[in-house]
Amino acid sequence: MINTLIISNILLWILVLVLVAVVFALVRQVGVLYERVAPAGALMSGKGLKTGELAPVLELQTIDGRALRIGGKASNHKSTLLFFLSPTCPVCKTLIPVLEAMRKSEKDWLDIVLASDGDPDEHRAWLKKQQMASWPYVLSPQLGMTMQVAKLPFAALIDEKGILCARGLVNSREHIESLFEARAQGVASIQEYLKAQQKQEQDVA
Repeated sequence: MINTLIISNILLWILVLVLVAVVFALVRQVGVLYERVAPAGALMSGKGLKTGELAPVLELQTIDGRALRIGGKASNHKSTLLFFLSPTCPVCKTLIPVLEAMRKSEKDWLDIVLASDGDPDEHRAWLKKQQMASWPYVLSPQLGMTMQVAKLPFAALIDEKGILCARGLVNSREHIESLFEARAQGVASIQEYLKAQQKQEQDVA
């Protein structure tokens, strides 16, 4: 009986050690995968306006009749995030709370302008339903064509000097934040930044 207990204990300890080794190996693999998988950035098209250049200046009007200038040097020294959406776009709706949070947390350096096109009355009703009547909201096909908006939701970031910092298709909070990071790093997109980092690592190696 004693011999059986000793053998069973030895086998259990061997099993425990094997499991520990397997878990350790899995943790290492997860770490390797985390390093290899790049963070998702806004999906930028190669066509249209070039980032790093001055954005075209457009004199527009918000849906409630206020004059709004897009592009050029900002009098309030803030950057502008243009967010192109549609009331019928499901993904756009999921990003509204994200924009509301950013409107508060980034207010010291960022203004957010919503943009779309279509029937003004329908958009006013939608804004009222969403309790967003105070947001700067522009209906301008010209703005969409200028920024080369092909799919929604789409965002473009223009800095306080009127330079187009980044733009692209945004489907998540991370995509929008990638525009901010691209501005901070002085690159057109997170993808461009990661390619540059990989090239530096290869050159060093």
